[in-house]
Amino acid sequence: MLTSRLRSVAVLMTAWAIWLSAGSAAGPATAQTGAAQGAKPAAPSVVPLPNREGSLKFFVLGDFGNGTREQRELAAQMVALRGRFPAELVITVGDNIYGGEGPNDFKRKFEDPYQGLLGAGVKFHASLGNHDSRAQARYALFNMNGRTFYSFKAPKQDVKLIAIESDYPTPKQMEWLQGELSGGEDWMIPYFHHPPYSSGKRHGSDRDLRQVLEPMFLKSNVTVVFTGHDHFYERTKPQKGITYFVAGSGGQLRRGGINRRTGLTAVGNDTDRVFMAVEVDKDELFFNAINQTGAIIDSGVIERRRRDR
Repeated sequence: MLTSRLRSVAVLMTAWAIWLSAGSAAGPATAQTGAAQGAKPAAPSVVPLPNREGSLKFFVLGDFGNGTREQRELAAQMVALRGRFPAELVITVGDNIYGGEGPNDFKRKFEDPYQGLLGAGVKFHASLGNHDSRAQARYALFNMNGRTFYSFKAPKQDVKLIAIESDYPTPKQMEWLQGELSGGEDWMIPYFHHPPYSSGKRHGSDRDLRQVLEPMFLKSNVTVVFTGHDHFYERTKPQKGITYFVAGSGGQLRRGGINRRTGLTAVGNDTDRVFMAVEVDKDELFFNAINQTGAIIDSGVIERRRRDR
């Protein structure tokens, strides 16, 4: 699968060469955050989720569907948080189901752990990772409607969420993505599996994918990108004005997996399983990264970028 994906990227690097010279959007995003670099800051000051009426509230989850006790513990924290922070949806950044994908696997690795969310009407909107079969696009509770890449308008605020199939960045998909990023929404939020920027010792930054996607992100008003694949949590320092999140420890975890010498990391945690809670209100995006005990291990607020004119 990796060979096929890189072959597709090589084609795209020629077909979309025009994007490689695209300028960056006007004005960098700014982030006020409550934790210094490192896995366990001594005394982080938390930026709370404001929980405002009319804001968009959602969770981000990745690399999770393994059916373990640790997955269920983190899922329980998601359910508990929703009792006071009414998230309407969950976006997944891939590796949704590890191993078998029969009916019992979906029940044990997805439906049972997240029943407290599913039963409350929270919709999951999945993207696919390298451990996921494309048949998952037909699984009703992932709300993909048979599509391996797609977008949807959020129920609140001027937000479009864009699920990319990063294993197969075909010319057809990239042409579609260019159109999606040409819309007029205030927030265009891509989410997918392979991270263009990551400090992972095992996988790290997918530079080939970055060369294809980043110019399009810069030309549009993309401000944040959510990814997985590396089994830890990382928030990068803004890269050309865009903040990249790696949320790859929803069930899996690679302890000590962050290379602290890359210079990319604003905050990283490779000791806990983590999901993200996100709130968008007008020009601000608030985020909390929360571990299996309910502790907030990273938080902040990011102002949206303006489109390059």
